[in-house]
Amino acid sequence: MSRVQKGLVAGLAATAVVSVIEAINMTVGHWAVAFPQLLAIILKSPDTPAVGWAAHVVAGIGLGALFGVLCPRLPTDTPESKGILFAVGAFILMGLVIAPIGGAGMFFMRAGFGSLAWMIASHAIFGIVLGNVYGRLVARDKRLRVPLGSATAH
Repeated sequence: MSRVQKGLVAGLAATAVVSVIEAINMTVGHWAVAFPQLLAIILKSPDTPAVGWAAHVVAGIGLGALFGVLCPRLPTDTPESKGILFAVGAFILMGLVIAPIGGAGMFFMRAGFGSLAWMIASHAIFGIVLGNVYGRLVARDKRLRVPLGSATAH
């Protein structure tokens, strides 16, 4: 499995986890603007939540593929810390570009401090899951790799 494929799988897993907490936020508490809602607004479909959710999934999987490419170059030691670093970078770009386009202001400040805190927390969770799944896939490939022409130890 290539690094990009591992990143796609890890991105899907991380997106699934974050989607669950986003859904809880939207149905139970709604204490912050959810990213799928913001994406639906940016895509000119504020009354069609499925558009925001689809964009959310595509973004998460795309970020996973990009993580697969960049992971070996990130300066930390563990896959989880690499995932957090990557997700914080994605958050900064989102706060500077996507949030203002969506009308939430720089770093969601128009939506209030709760939305800023929510986005930081959800990106950290995304990064932890992304790095963990990616790291497990890399470790699995290393365990399964047997050099050509050799036999296993047992």
